[in-house]
Amino acid sequence: MTGTNHRRDLLLSVEHVAVIYNHSIMALHDVALTVQRGEITALIGANGAGKTTTLKSVSNLLSAERGRLTSGQVRFLGLDVSRTNPTSLVRLGLVTVLEGRHCFPSLSVEENLITGGIARRSNRRELNHDLEFVYSTFPRLRDKRKTVSGLTSGGEQQMTAIGRALMSRPKLLVLDEPSMGLAPRIVQQIFDTLKRLNESQGLSILVAEQNSTVALQYADRAVVLETGFSVLEGEAAELRDRSDIKNFYLGERTVANSV
Repeated sequence: MTGTNHRRDLLLSVEHVAVIYNHSIMALHDVALTVQRGEITALIGANGAGKTTTLKSVSNLLSAERGRLTSGQVRFLGLDVSRTNPTSLVRLGLVTVLEGRHCFPSLSVEENLITGGIARRSNRRELNHDLEFVYSTFPRLRDKRKTVSGLTSGGEQQMTAIGRALMSRPKLLVLDEPSMGLAPRIVQQIFDTLKRLNESQGLSILVAEQNSTVALQYADRAVVLETGFSVLEGEAAELRDRSDIKNFYLGERTVANSV
């Protein structure tokens, strides 16, 4: 791939980013990563490594928690993210699903989905088209479309959150810990669906996951974070079998080492 083609395919670049909270707490020291069009990039690391802060930097959501970039730069489609408000980023195609399956609990599943279309100013025809796409992607949501979201299961709430993001027609879907608190079977269903969207729709995905086994199974490339630093980057298939990732970077010591 030539340098010109590489730049054309570059969707997101995070360049040596450092982040501080409350003017005193350094959350990131030096994080760098890229996402190319049409690929799934996994951001992996132990709890507290800086995954969520990195994603909030990408989505320009740091100020909501009194955080700010102290150095480095994040660019999406060549635009400086720190100078682009989050609503504009959504309309440009950078759409985030935050940790914790954030739904409007008093709204129905379908009403939650529609809010995603409203965020990108979809008209009624576009909303109906995109609702049908989401229901074909997550058939369980069709059955639950009139159910209040707060009364659905954790897996259904995660599907609703992802479906709402899809209603915004993302160019880059950013996911924070989508497997958290879900049964392994549901996690596999969700990641199977994400992989299918990636392959059939060309959807680019940046996913932060503490579950490295799942993340490396589905990703094309991965970046490992440790205490606010990006310490390793490479093809997911190559990193999958490296014992040092689990043993040193993710805190998954073997039984022999922990005794």
